[in-house]
Amino acid sequence: MNTPKTVIEMAKKYAARMVDLKFVDTFGTWQHFTVPVRELSEDSFSEGFGIDGSSIRGWKSIEASDMLVVPDPNTAFMDPFCAVPTLSLTCTVQETSTRELYNRDPRVIAQRAENFLEGSGFADTAYLGAEAEFFILDSVRYENKNHSAMFEIDSAEGIWNSAREEMPNLGYKVRHKEGYFPVAPTDSLQDIRTEMVLVLEELGLQVERHHREVATAGQTEIDFCFDTLLKSADKMMVFKYVVKNVALRHSKTATFMPKPMFADNGSGMHIHQSLWKKGKPLFAGSEYAGLSQMALHYMGGILKHARALCAFCSPSTNSYRRLVPGYEAPINLAYSANNRSAAIRIPTFSSNPKAKRIEYRPPDPSANPYLAYSALLMAGLDGVMNKIDPGEPMDKNIYELPPEELKNIPHVPSSLGDALNYLEQDHEFLLKGDVFSRDFLETYVRIKRKEDSTLRLRPHPIEYEMYYDV
Repeated sequence: MNTPKTVIEMAKKYAARMVDLKFVDTFGTWQHFTVPVRELSEDSFSEGFGIDGSSIRGWKSIEASDMLVVPDPNTAFMDPFCAVPTLSLTCTVQETSTRELYNRDPRVIAQRAENFLEGSGFADTAYLGAEAEFFILDSVRYENKNHSAMFEIDSAEGIWNSAREEMPNLGYKVRHKEGYFPVAPTDSLQDIRTEMVLVLEELGLQVERHHREVATAGQTEIDFCFDTLLKSADKMMVFKYVVKNVALRHSKTATFMPKPMFADNGSGMHIHQSLWKKGKPLFAGSEYAGLSQMALHYMGGILKHARALCAFCSPSTNSYRRLVPGYEAPINLAYSANNRSAAIRIPTFSSNPKAKRIEYRPPDPSANPYLAYSALLMAGLDGVMNKIDPGEPMDKNIYELPPEELKNIPHVPSSLGDALNYLEQDHEFLLKGDVFSRDFLETYVRIKRKEDSTLRLRPHPIEYEMYYDV
């Protein structure tokens, strides 16, 4: 655990000349500003730094815009991408007038979710670990005008380049859905992924593995170890930052967009979860797949609220290009041991009670981790508190079920608009303990509906192909 004093010592040890102060906006993007290192003192960790909150989407109005960002000493690291030695700190946001934590700061919501868990008496720690897939591309182009629209991504690995003149073209292109796990030279990104891993480890993330993923065109996964809810969300922000900047070093671009291309697998973010109390795991037991009754109820809560959870776990219009049949996307709301076609999978790699957990598979990496993790915890706790039965497990391959059986399994929403509708109908579980506020939820839904409308109101290029000659 760092203290303000140890962070100041760290800055001196590494001869930091600047301090980069980062905070996360409503939608999961890191914002930042930078001050000379002389501006950082031990008092800074309680007094904070002033910002204009009206410039952050979904935050303050211009007539009451002053806010404070207060650095968390436990988030300190030396930024590996700055030319000048720069200390990085992630901050929590406060109101200037009352010094209260700002209820629209996602990091505050995560802190309140942890506090609510501890106060519930059921557990004192939630461990979460997310597997965020992404694409490493050679280029991306896109444009949207009133009279035209286009996008184009490219990758040396893309199967569409099998006939391109590359002087010479040596082949080794990855066919659709065949990217898991060929070795080099078909896998051309080994060294870039390794560099990402080494940078992540330098910054304190313990990486478990890296590998190529299923889709053509550079789909990739790097898995790092679980942590407590807030720390895991903090680490996901660092993870995305490192991935994008290492890719940039190699004149490539990395995207966590869930579905950047048609007719191949999209990128998910499977979230592993477990509850502990006084250092003991609570999800191991003698029920189905070695789970405890608490774990079953926790799953019951998630399955009950799954459609509303999509508003946070699959929060982009593009998320619902991925949540369709045929691309390993877990659209059906069921649970099963070792069955990757179910929305909730119970991993069976280990018999160690400490490894017993559930894996929720619908989310994708466009999610704000602070909001997604907090919402999942609140849904699971609602299941524990109300002893919600998750129903019978689904041990068949859901993708191969006949229609008469499949129709009885509930499924995720088919659009962002539908997910927001479900959230408006089902959100009381999020308000417990003032973890989420009505003010935040109303603001979030309002802004997300604008995103949904932006897509719905715009003609799509494929519509010209289908309808121009009607």
